[in-house]
Amino acid sequence: MSAHTDVHAAHDGHGHDEHHDDGIGHVSLKGYAIGFVLAVLLTAVPFALVMSGGLKDPSATAFVILGFAAVQIVVHMVYFLHMNAKSEGGWNMLALIFTAVLVLITLSGSIWVMYHLNHNMMPALMDPRNLP
Repeated sequence: MSAHTDVHAAHDGHGHDEHHDDGIGHVSLKGYAIGFVLAVLLTAVPFALVMSGGLKDPSATAFVILGFAAVQIVVHMVYFLHMNAKSEGGWNMLALIFTAVLVLITLSGSIWVMYHLNHNMMPALMDPRNLP
């Protein structure tokens, strides 16, 4: 009877191993600590940069902050959401890429439309001869 229970201890009732690899990395306190430290640094550095006035050019400051934000998104996805190319058979990564493409198309299209509306319609409104 002892051998019988040992054989079934490694399997569930359906013949599957209890310890299967689903492609998700093992969660550890070390991984969460690394993610937390990176997230704090990626928040504190841009905050200190803005508060100290480290960069005099506002557009350069905005690009630096956007760069830190993009890196922080990746840190959160890897360390806290445990997303990688193997998780869920790659479907998580495919969904992420699809979402990023849709957001990029939506944002660039919106900016393009607003720029052309501003360029084509605002000069007529600003000309004093066109005012009622």
